[in-house]
Amino acid sequence: MNTIYNTFRPSGFGTISAYLFTEDPKGLIDFLQKAFYAEEVDRTVDEESGVIRNCILKIGDSCFMLSQAAGDFMGMRTAFYLYTNDPDALQKNALENGATEIFPPADMDYGDRQGGVMDPAGNYWWISKRLVEENY
Repeated sequence: MNTIYNTFRPSGFGTISAYLFTEDPKGLIDFLQKAFYAEEVDRTVDEESGVIRNCILKIGDSCFMLSQAAGDFMGMRTAFYLYTNDPDALQKNALENGATEIFPPADMDYGDRQGGVMDPAGNYWWISKRLVEENY
């Protein structure tokens, strides 16, 4: 590993961690907690406006952040590759909690069972289980 990356990282964060901007942070947090069992780690709120400036969430062993979209950050979307031991059940749960199906879970030729959903903020989630214990 290049030594430029040898630095302190908070627990649950990798060298690269996602940061989402959403027009409805409270709604997205609620969805992520219900659909993917996200745990809220920390939240910073502007005292005057009540706007969520930063919220740290954890799914499994991975942390990521989100905040209120404004200015140049309006309308930004991203995609996540979410590993689970039961993609069918997790996708079903996400759909029951407000996700929109992109494609149903199926065995893929690259060795994953995978489905896809879009969350209420427009972010894509590829819900996957590796079917073989080898790299891509």
